[in-house]
Amino acid sequence: MGKGESDDSEDMQRKEKAKIQLKRNIGYFDGVSFIIGTIVGAGIFVSPTGVLKHSLLNVGIALIIWTASGLVSLMGSLCYAELGTSLPFSGGEYSHIKRGLGSLPAFVFIWTSTFTKPALNAARALLFAEYATQPFYGICPPPEVLKKCLALAVLWSLGILNGCSVKMAAWVQTVFTLLKMMALSVIAVGGIVLLIARQKESLARFEDLFGSEIPNASQVAEAFFQGLYAYGGWWSLNYMAEEMKNPSRNIPLTVMTAVPAVIVFYLLVNISYLTVLTPKEIVSSVAVAVTWADRVIPSVAWIIPLCVAVSIFGALNSSMFTLGRLSYAGSQSGHLPVLISMLNVHSCTPAPAMIFSTTIASIFIIPSDLIMLTNYFGFSAWLMIGLTCASLIVLRYREPHLHRPYKVFLPVPFVMVAVSFFLVSAPIVWSPNLQYIYAFLFMLGSLIVYLPFIHFKLHFAFLDKITCHLQLLLEVSPPDGSAEGKCE
Repeated sequence: MGKGESDDSEDMQRKEKAKIQLKRNIGYFDGVSFIIGTIVGAGIFVSPTGVLKHSLLNVGIALIIWTASGLVSLMGSLCYAELGTSLPFSGGEYSHIKRGLGSLPAFVFIWTSTFTKPALNAARALLFAEYATQPFYGICPPPEVLKKCLALAVLWSLGILNGCSVKMAAWVQTVFTLLKMMALSVIAVGGIVLLIARQKESLARFEDLFGSEIPNASQVAEAFFQGLYAYGGWWSLNYMAEEMKNPSRNIPLTVMTAVPAVIVFYLLVNISYLTVLTPKEIVSSVAVAVTWADRVIPSVAWIIPLCVAVSIFGALNSSMFTLGRLSYAGSQSGHLPVLISMLNVHSCTPAPAMIFSTTIASIFIIPSDLIMLTNYFGFSAWLMIGLTCASLIVLRYREPHLHRPYKVFLPVPFVMVAVSFFLVSAPIVWSPNLQYIYAFLFMLGSLIVYLPFIHFKLHFAFLDKITCHLQLLLEVSPPDGSAEGKCE
């Protein structure tokens, strides 16, 4: 081969390596860390009282609801595993709803998520700031300005980290997931040791599991809501399907490892709490894990608030990672500004998407009262889960020949659709509130944007110039493009 041909070959290889696209850097253990890290936040440490309270302090019913909530989450994650292996794209539910049900439902999803998910991240950042600053102020509440400044610092630190390196973000997630699971292990193992050491005293608490008053259907449903909320985050893996190594194998395997592990830990931790504290003490405690530590390990009880902060930090990191991928996928489909779909030419990360989602979360932190509004959007999460599982059913019949490395038992998505419908309608029927109407109106407000800008493709030329300048400033390029500049 001549010198000219050799140079051409090397040039082609160089250009091929310079292609801008998301890299498959997330392996099996990273996936497990992301799922567990997203599910396990502050709730299991601070306030696992909702299930017990709505179960009328009936320990047997409460433990059944914890188990049932975990099984529903597992069924949902298996549905998502089929979608993630057959359609391994960034964006999670958004990508699946768009493929199964069309562009408009997908736009409603991303419109709502652009409001609710950053607000949830803002709430997590503020909660982290509260636990991180509390040891320095004793019984006095930390200053609001300090909490907000720390929350903003944490948000932007994680936003920059996720925008610069997927490997570093995955490493941070793995470390913080291991730390929080060690903390849960201390509580779980401590409960088992106490059960063995104080057999008569401890087992007496569990002799009459169903001795208390039996809750009615409405109260069971409320307890079920609390349990499902504690398992929230099992859907996170599908947001990074495009970056998973061997997604056909790793997505189902990751789901079948992470969710059952969380179920087991949640049950053991609840049993540990009940071994040390009475149901009334658990319900009246502000932070159950702290009360447990004061009784069991008083000399190092300070470690529990630290563990809560670590747990929140890990959950925030994974949530920001997935939110960046949602914005990235929405922009690729034309539902968000085109700049958000671009990748950094050096790290191949969706840096503009991370800047976009972190900026919105920062806005929520400043007047933190806005975060309270997102409580009324809780039903929207299950609405989208229902639509995603409905998409799976539609795709099974409409695209029977779609390659599906993993297939869930078909009745499972039907059950998930029914559960989602119940969870969407129940709070509105049982406790009607004007704020729910506002939430629905906000979701319908997406039509005002969708019709002119998406359906009729209304476009302003000056936006192209702004995009071009920002592209050069941020050093980003469209996916699958050359690393050489696009706006020269």
